Amino acid sequence: RRQTIKGAERYITEELKTFEDKVLSAKERALMREKALYEQLLDALNACLEALRDAAAAFSEIDVLSALAERAEALNWTMPELVDESGITIERGRHPVVEAVRSDPFEPNGLQLDPSRRMLVITGPNMGGKSTYMRQVALIVLLAHIGSFVPADAARIGPIDRIFTRIGAGDDLAAGQSTFMVEMSETANILHNATEHSLVESETLIQRWHGQDRLGYAITPRFAPTCTGAQLR
Repeated sequence: RRQTIKGAERYITEELKTFEDKVLSAKERALMREKALYEQLLDALNACLEALRDAAAAFSEIDVLSALAERAEALNWTMPELVDESGITIERGRHPVVEAVRSDPFEPNGLQLDPSRRMLVITGPNMGGKSTYMRQVALIVLLAHIGSFVPADAARIGPIDRIFTRIGAGDDLAAGQSTFMVEMSETANILHNATEHSLVESETLIQRWHGQDRLGYAITPRFAPTCTGAQLR
């Protein structure tokens, strides 16, 4: 006899009680069994852990290289030339992401920087392609230095130890920093850490407030090849 209620009584047998206990504890026992099996698997794998790590590293390297090779073949990328002389020369370079999402053909752009031409200051209207051009140059340089082909007809790239960018506007109000303060902090970081072999890309540092032009920070050509914007045509 299990329980008496109004108008009825409930009964239970020993067999039903055993089945109830199994159902109520099934989830807990399943988790315990899963944990035990997982620990057994780890113990079995520990015996050949080094071989598995080597195999995983080899597979990951093959995966990256095959992906880069497939993209280079499918998107008509070319092999860049890495040289010891400072400078960046890009012929008909393209932004790989913008080119992929645009329905219209992407108009290629070139770049020529060398020890006698270490800085570019190029202006243009809003949505004129300045940020696209800057990102395009940084992506081509980065792809070249990781061993990939690049989206350009030709590229000759000298030693680059770091890529610094100050692109776009934003604030950090939680830290008490306005948009202007964030821009100046980012610029200060560039000024303190860039070397003669750094690629520095910086957007607007001269802005208009209350009808007056105020110079936020001057960019000097002490750095390696530097882009401060460009206009696509």
